Amino acid sequence: MEQYQLVIAEKPSVAQALAAVLGAKQKQDGYLEGNGWLVSWCVGHLVELAQPEAYDEKYAKWRYDDLPILPASWKYQVTNDKKKQFATLRRLMNDKSVSAVVCATDAGREGELIFRLVYEQAGCQKPILRLWISSMEDAAIRDGFAHLHPGAEYERLYQAALCRAGADWLVGINATRLFSTLYNATLNIGRVMTPTLALVVQREADIKAFQSTPFYVPEIACGGFVASGEKLKNQSEAETIRQACNGKDAVVRKIEKQKKTVLPPRLYDLTTLQRECNRLFGFTAQQTLDYLQSLYEKKLATYPRTDSQYITADMQATVGSLALWLWQNMPFAGDGNAAPELERIINDSKVTDHHAILPTAEIAHTDLSALPAGEKDVLMLLAARLLCATGQQHCFEAVTATLEAETYRFTAKGKTVLLDGWKEIERAFRSGLKQNAKPEDESKDTARLPELREGQRFANISASVREGKTNPPKHYTEDSLLAAMETAGVDEMPDDAERKGLGTSATRAATLEKLVSTGFLQRKKKQLIPSDKGVHLIAVLPEGIKSPSLTAEWESMLKQVEQGEMSATAFMEGIAELVCDLIKRNNTPNAAYLPLFGKANADNHKRIGTCPRCGGSVVEGAKGFFCENKACSFALWKSNYFFSNKKKSITKSVAAALLKEGRVFISGLYSEKTGKTYDAFVVLDDTGDKQVNFKLEFEQKGKK
Repeated sequence: MEQYQLVIAEKPSVAQALAAVLGAKQKQDGYLEGNGWLVSWCVGHLVELAQPEAYDEKYAKWRYDDLPILPASWKYQVTNDKKKQFATLRRLMNDKSVSAVVCATDAGREGELIFRLVYEQAGCQKPILRLWISSMEDAAIRDGFAHLHPGAEYERLYQAALCRAGADWLVGINATRLFSTLYNATLNIGRVMTPTLALVVQREADIKAFQSTPFYVPEIACGGFVASGEKLKNQSEAETIRQACNGKDAVVRKIEKQKKTVLPPRLYDLTTLQRECNRLFGFTAQQTLDYLQSLYEKKLATYPRTDSQYITADMQATVGSLALWLWQNMPFAGDGNAAPELERIINDSKVTDHHAILPTAEIAHTDLSALPAGEKDVLMLLAARLLCATGQQHCFEAVTATLEAETYRFTAKGKTVLLDGWKEIERAFRSGLKQNAKPEDESKDTARLPELREGQRFANISASVREGKTNPPKHYTEDSLLAAMETAGVDEMPDDAERKGLGTSATRAATLEKLVSTGFLQRKKKQLIPSDKGVHLIAVLPEGIKSPSLTAEWESMLKQVEQGEMSATAFMEGIAELVCDLIKRNNTPNAAYLPLFGKANADNHKRIGTCPRCGGSVVEGAKGFFCENKACSFALWKSNYFFSNKKKSITKSVAAALLKEGRVFISGLYSEKTGKTYDAFVVLDDTGDKQVNFKLEFEQKGKK
């Protein structure tokens, strides 16, 4: 009997790329075969944690008295739309011709979880080998398969992933049901999502509470430059200075010159790339990740979900060659004669799972004009950053001149660039952008002062008063919120903590999307604004569940589990203890907050349509739309597998359309197979079973 090794990728597109390199060219139902390999795939999370009602039917209804829900052992499920592929994997895993299984899901915590849950659920006991690569280039794939790792090396990573999933389930299920039942409104709560929302709500509160105050700055114009006095609160005081100095002489009392150096920026990790793409292109964090994932699968960029900004020493030659090619071929690279300085970006100790995000050598063989606009923008940004990071230092001389007029002191600042260095590349790149965005560190003190000397006198100066006012804090953008998530709770954590902040580079985009899709946050151009619903939620929650520092600490503890410094049992016991304490301390609603949800409660009992089973009235409840006939089991759950897998939920308008027309057109449905979105009709396909089913119908060309 011919023996095979079974390779399991995270999605079909990745499986096809791996199969092409391995020589598995024969297409079968749900896998590819050839050259001693079977290559199959998951479709995202094939196996997921079961819902509470899988443990006990009583949990189908939300009741305070049933809390806390703490499973003694976890149950898992495969959703209906994924059962066929799971059956294929289970059959292949247990086939006698398969000698070993290669885990080729994304090389990170969540990728490990996706594979291991399928492996466990299928009852497979074959040896596990691990493919761990940072690039989908053919050479990287061949090298990865030549150096497969024993699966046992990643057991702790798997345990950390289980802890993350379990913690999210315990906090999400229990806290959501707790506060939803207390206030009779759907209040979705998440381990990372809620503290992130709290940051935005607090920022909006700070903005509303801010009281702007005017200020006044006396200034003098001295032959081609302006010097400023102290910022004053009193307008009459500033006017007195203006009158005293106007038409008089000013003398240069002191000249200070200081040579300064600005080091090149570090390479991108995922979060810094998402922030930059938001600033420059207006991309959401999820859009940036989607574009980058597509570039990765096209072999044009390295692994996306990394939190490192460095490369390893053994990459020096490869990255050096790539940088040289970019120097010679990119329009923003200047004269192309500079030698890349690689030492600054090499740090083996700062690379754990994956190195910084880079373009690959495939860029030299690709028609860049054929790429979708978003992907091209991201790829060019990666190229520019590699050139900047390996470019020369930016050097300048900072000049501070102190002048005196009628006993009053004035200061003028400027700088003289001595060596443009990497700034020249950045400026050239940004000049080619539609927005022509300025670097974030560019300040007004960049003008070059004339050559000045101490004792120099300026006669008949012109004096004026510049008026201004203090500004409130800025609304969060995805750029600034990602930065805040990255540093949340840092001040309260030890300096040597491996991981700080809310979530990880890999999960922050999904957190923001969840906050928007559940209606807690709204996007207004680039700004993220909390809805009334979001503000009300944060108002009723105790500090512990919305504390950024606590959740940041949990993320650090997950890293400890991954490194074997904390047991998974200890971590989960801590989460369970927190959940129990939360429920014990919040056994009654706060009367002061009940009016916040009065309108929502009234709306919950409005009729939205007719039940297709019994003809009764369908009304909105805390977690779905239900038939008022107690003998009828018809229900449209707001959060269900069919819609959630497509990153959608059943809103009141969607439910009403389904009840009235039996179908509703929805745009932006997400495909786990392709990672892209599409538009289709969702059709109510009710067969009378306990769960209501749905199916998709696609619009035919020329028809509506």
